[in-house]
Amino acid sequence: MDETDRTIVRRLQQDARLSNRQLARELGVADSTCLARVAALQDRGVITGFHAAVDLGGIGRSVQAHVSIKIRPQALPTASVFCDAVADLPDVIAVYMVTGEADLLAHVAVPTTDELREFVLQLARRPEIADIRSSIIYLSRRAKVVEPVDGP
Repeated sequence: MDETDRTIVRRLQQDARLSNRQLARELGVADSTCLARVAALQDRGVITGFHAAVDLGGIGRSVQAHVSIKIRPQALPTASVFCDAVADLPDVIAVYMVTGEADLLAHVAVPTTDELREFVLQLARRPEIADIRSSIIYLSRRAKVVEPVDGP
């Protein structure tokens, strides 16, 4: 990635609604060059999509939690399939396969603590799960922009 690519990635993270014309003007390149650069970044999988950031409380999901899941040893060969199944649940924002005491960490957002309890209890019924624990998130901050680094 050269400096132009890094600038494109940075600016689109800051504002994914930035028009190609505006971005090209900021870069000092032709519109067609900018469009080709963005398309190449998408083709290489560097840019994977364009998303709207939302306030979870504003859409009725004011309770966030991390749910740590320990998978039964017999289920470990199918852990990635189970991870996909958890990711597809409507209250799940993200799922991470991790090291340590838990095998999966799910970030969930629900309307109430009662619904969080129901989510955890329903998930705990799955035969793949050996242990499940939740931690309510009181406050979170997310980096708005992740800077690209020079690769090899």
